[in-house]
Amino acid sequence: MRRKPSAKVASAGVTHAKLAVEDELKWLFREQPTEDYGIDAQIEVVDGEDVRGRLLALQIKSGESWFQQAAPGGWWFRPDAEHVTYWLNHSLPVAVVLYHPGAKRCHWQLMNRRTLQETPTGGWKLLVPEDQVLDASAAAPLREAAEGDPYVLRIRQLQLAKPWMEMLASGKRLVVDIEEWINKTSGRGRISLGVDNEDGEKPQELASWGVFLGLASYAEAVPRMFAWADVQVHEETYEDAEYDQYEAECVIYDSEGDHFVTEDFDQWRSRRLAPGLRPYANPSGEVDFWRLELTLNELGKAFLVVDKFGTEGRRLLT
Repeated sequence: MRRKPSAKVASAGVTHAKLAVEDELKWLFREQPTEDYGIDAQIEVVDGEDVRGRLLALQIKSGESWFQQAAPGGWWFRPDAEHVTYWLNHSLPVAVVLYHPGAKRCHWQLMNRRTLQETPTGGWKLLVPEDQVLDASAAAPLREAAEGDPYVLRIRQLQLAKPWMEMLASGKRLVVDIEEWINKTSGRGRISLGVDNEDGEKPQELASWGVFLGLASYAEAVPRMFAWADVQVHEETYEDAEYDQYEAECVIYDSEGDHFVTEDFDQWRSRRLAPGLRPYANPSGEVDFWRLELTLNELGKAFLVVDKFGTEGRRLLT
């Protein structure tokens, strides 16, 4: 009995991929040697000692023959249509790994609808970049891929926010309160979502998040958090805060309690009114306070329509 050279090369590819995952990424590698229909291994993300439950499937190809079709910045990998269908419908994100036995290095590329290219003859090709080496540099993009397809994640984000959308649709007022530690380069702060019952009391809190935005602007980050709503300042809160400042600057009280106004409030406010999203107070010089109001936008309204169809409609034939 003799071992075929191709078997030796294939085994070397799996071995080097395993070493890269376990030694460089410090993740888990599980070979899938039996019933191989296009997946050779699964890898699982590990953060420190935290096993995340986030998985990727690998198709590993070994040998210099896979590097013969040069492409801009890498090589073309040409899968057959049957494997493409299998990978695109796989329950896990799939990455192709090409192992070069001469360089003893693995190169990788995600297999999805954004990276695949259809050829004029009806086939498929995938660019495997030379600079995408399976080592520590691959941790961030592969970790992100393991979280799931960005399209699915965005839809899931809308599903999670559905109860809040329904509150807005029913006429409730939702406000976002922010405490931003302005002297921290970490962008540290706290964001909470609540219901304004318009009774003069503190909003009824629905959810809260501790955030570290770095140098990012809260005025830009918050609308992205609530993509299903338009965000504007909570008018009553800002008018009250501005009137307090106006009184301090433009209202003078005499010893008998009478007061004199140096400028009309509306005129004063029109000169000082800052456009866009902004804090309304900073009493200590350390923390900016914001209160923003949400109104359901076209995305939110459309999602509620689609969600109703998905949950109440009849099952469609495919």
